Amino acid sequence: MIAASARIHPLSVIEDGAVIGENVVIGPFCHVGPKVVLGDDVELLSHVVVTGRTTVGRGTRIFPSAVIGGDPQSIHHGGEETTLTIGERNTIREGVTMNTGTTDGGGKTVVGDGNLFLAYSHIAHDCIVGNNVILSNNVMLAGHVTLEDRAILGGGSAVHQFTRVGRQAFVGGLSAVSYDVIPYGMLNGNPGILGGLNVVGMSRAGMDKPTIHRVRRAYKQIFEGEGSIRSNAAAIRGEYLDCAPVMHILDFIASDSDRALSSPNRNKG
Repeated sequence: MIAASARIHPLSVIEDGAVIGENVVIGPFCHVGPKVVLGDDVELLSHVVVTGRTTVGRGTRIFPSAVIGGDPQSIHHGGEETTLTIGERNTIREGVTMNTGTTDGGGKTVVGDGNLFLAYSHIAHDCIVGNNVILSNNVMLAGHVTLEDRAILGGGSAVHQFTRVGRQAFVGGLSAVSYDVIPYGMLNGNPGILGGLNVVGMSRAGMDKPTIHRVRRAYKQIFEGEGSIRSNAAAIRGEYLDCAPVMHILDFIASDSDRALSSPNRNKG
């Protein structure tokens, strides 16, 4: 089904079964598969492939040479029908690749709203990406990675499979993210080392100075205390029940995960 208001270049291929919303613009040499849904106001500039059982939300723009909804790059994938769901108002720049999920991983890859994916960044199967995330050029997410809201990943960084990156965390360029990064954390290097808090990002997001000071105090208690990271975090929970950012960190640390936690000290767990 193609909305009457859609504008489709005659040199593009829209396969039967595709759903094309109102005011969609599809430039030349694009290919849209039969199980694709493009929401209202989506724009494919040119030379874009959208395939698989993929849904692209309202107002998302996709730039040339992007391949969206390709099969998961997993040796366990046997051709099963899985999904990729992309939210609204995303910007997907040149050469970006996003894959559908695998049956072993729940069968779906999910991308939220308002994200910016710069050139040649990759989102693998079964990733969960939140809202207002930025992936700089050539960022690579392995399978089953979770990025929480407002995380920023610098150019050329790579995230190990099953790893979580917390809300508003910052990962420096060329970093290797092998372990979970706490909310508001700042990680750099290969292997990646937690170097403190993303104070600049916290301030830009409107967090006031007293709250930032409390988060910094909690960070020191967690990572510089005598116990393990998790025992230190559990011990201070009652002190910060009224501080949402600290509770985000404590809940993140307490959550089950397949990966260890990034820390300033590689030998402390």
